[in-house]
Amino acid sequence: MVQLLSSPDAWLALLSLTALEIVLGIDNIVFIAILTERVRKEDRALAYRLGLGGALFTRVLLLLAISWVMGLQATLFEFWGSEFSGRDVILLLGGLFLIGKSAHEIFEKMEGLDDETQGTGGHGNLWSIVVQIMLLDIVFSLDSVITAVGMVDEIAIMVTAVIIAIAIMMVFAQRIGDFVNANPAIKILALSFLLLIGVLLTAEAFDRHIDKGYVYFAMGYALLVELVNMRLRKNKLRKRGDSPEAQG
Repeated sequence: MVQLLSSPDAWLALLSLTALEIVLGIDNIVFIAILTERVRKEDRALAYRLGLGGALFTRVLLLLAISWVMGLQATLFEFWGSEFSGRDVILLLGGLFLIGKSAHEIFEKMEGLDDETQGTGGHGNLWSIVVQIMLLDIVFSLDSVITAVGMVDEIAIMVTAVIIAIAIMMVFAQRIGDFVNANPAIKILALSFLLLIGVLLTAEAFDRHIDKGYVYFAMGYALLVELVNMRLRKNKLRKRGDSPEAQG
């Protein structure tokens, strides 16, 4: 590994791939954040660790089984004018699951049903959430691994980049999740983001490639606007609290 990183090109590849893995892991973090709200507060840190640990395990395992991953792109059958490989089937199932899960969460949020169930789950609920996270890790990891294979030739650099990226995500994941779950408007944005990712995965399964950059840019812009609105609302509340009428 030391010899591999002795050249500037290897370091550049490692940094680029690590940054890309973090970006590709954003949707994974958001998904974990949405699901972990269903477990007790004292169990959430464990849920984050298990979820991201599962992502690390899945990505490293797929990287080590790289020939199998690339073999998933061989055509298995045709349907509706499209050829489906093993990768396409996984993306389709994962995309449909994300669409259904996100739509269900948005419905519960709009109807106020999530307030009735939030934090009431026990350890059984925790492990149910962890299983869902790990199953979706396979979908997210598959996309990430195929991207890594296209960028770098050395397995050691790929594994190192994945480990660094997951370690960084573990540091910030719970803070991001707490922020998302504490702000209803941000949570709706996050669910909309996951819904769009589900649509992208489904389209990808049908060989209809849509650049994720468009979705990331749109959601980033929407997030920026909402953060500005949150700041304005906070300033209004502060001014209202400082006004003579409020003090009287």
